[in-house]
Amino acid sequence: MSRNLTDAADSLGRSCEVLIVGGGPTGLLLAILLRQRGVEAVVLERRQRPGAHSRAIGLHPPALDALQAVGLEEIALARGARIAHGTARRHGGSSHHREHDQDRGQYRGREHDQDRGQYRGREHEHEHEHEHEHSLGWLSFERSWPARPFVLSLPQSLTEELLASRLAELAPDALRRGEDVVGLEDAPTGMRVWTRSSRSDGTDATAARPRVTRWHASVLVGADGSHSTVRALAGVETALRTYPDTYLMGDVADPASRGRSEGHGHSEDHGRSEGSARPAAPPGTGPPVGTSSTATIHLGPDGVVESFPLPDGRRRWVAHTGTAPSASSAEDLAALVRARTGQRIDPSTCSMVSAFTVRRRTVRTMLSGRLVLIGDAAHEISPIGGQGITLGWLDALALAPLLEQVITRDLRHRLEDMPLLREAARRRLRAARLASRLAELNMVLGRPRSGPLARGRDAVIRAVLRSPLRHRMAWAYAMGWAVRGRPAALPRRRA
Repeated sequence: MSRNLTDAADSLGRSCEVLIVGGGPTGLLLAILLRQRGVEAVVLERRQRPGAHSRAIGLHPPALDALQAVGLEEIALARGARIAHGTARRHGGSSHHREHDQDRGQYRGREHDQDRGQYRGREHEHEHEHEHEHSLGWLSFERSWPARPFVLSLPQSLTEELLASRLAELAPDALRRGEDVVGLEDAPTGMRVWTRSSRSDGTDATAARPRVTRWHASVLVGADGSHSTVRALAGVETALRTYPDTYLMGDVADPASRGRSEGHGHSEDHGRSEGSARPAAPPGTGPPVGTSSTATIHLGPDGVVESFPLPDGRRRWVAHTGTAPSASSAEDLAALVRARTGQRIDPSTCSMVSAFTVRRRTVRTMLSGRLVLIGDAAHEISPIGGQGITLGWLDALALAPLLEQVITRDLRHRLEDMPLLREAARRRLRAARLASRLAELNMVLGRPRSGPLARGRDAVIRAVLRSPLRHRMAWAYAMGWAVRGRPAALPRRRA
């Protein structure tokens, strides 16, 4: 460690049992889980203020287990939007496909065509269906997760707000903002961490004098995202793969929500008690009419367009923009949506627009000395599919009881030398690899396709969504596979 940092550090320094770097959803959840177990956990966050943008929105059923464990499931359900159904549509199709659907009498039947006109009218306020679009099929989450038959859409800014408030209830000073990690050292007695802070020292409310603070912790957790400073300072190796795919996403007003009460994310069809499933509709009859609980995937020759419900009468749109994108504005997104789906969105209502690329980065090991890496710092995957937060929270659920055990019984050992931790880390990386493969499959299916490749893809999707296999697909998208093998929780150490 640089002598300059050592000399500049506060003379007394600070200490805690578990020091978590990163005040995003994963770091905050782990801190709450540890504090509930009586472990002194402190979170250091580089940002001075909470994030204001929606960013990640998907909370799968296993993530709701995590919220339940920290007493936040009920309020999250009240503030989020429940995605109970997913539907796939084909745009740019030929008349042969439209006639084929009509002959099958499923999505193109006269009775359902009338219903679908109501559904699309309420959802998107269109005078008529896009001339070159037809349905491939749909699925619901009722069989895959009967107790919670939906994916919750909750903007990350709201998720972090709920978690930070809960942590403050347990320990008012546990989250420390404006702390940037600049050095670390694995010492015989634990981890030493140096941070540079612009927080006021309390003597002058207007001062923002940078200072260096030395922290000491029995265990250091890197939960500081895909560009992890902790990972880089520790020299943990990663495997990186980049993809050519690029996307443009934005959040806009959803015309379907006009006339509904705002301030509640879930729509009127979710008033039933949790776990009481709606009777499943026959294959091919489509999702329930008149709700905004449906995620829609539009496939076509120019690339996928996806849309997802958001709370408070808004909707997230994501469009594939090829390998050399020029689109970057809300107007660009509206034009792409209009050209590929025939649907009109109002760019003047856009609260967030972002162009992004895709990569996969996985650490060789999550454990190094007294350091553990979790969430995106350990396994960054494609955001297509929205599995990132859930994956990180499952890391926290798996590791919290084991870190408690480290603090109480095994301070002598390096983390990678402890069999239970080593096995848990191995399982978490295996889950991340599976999530990454599912995300890659989503990207491949959504790439620009035409001719025989497009017809083959559409035929496979149509066959799956109109057969019992759609329940297996729903289970996969709900991340039902991710909860297997989670270690049992150990008894709590302190009240």
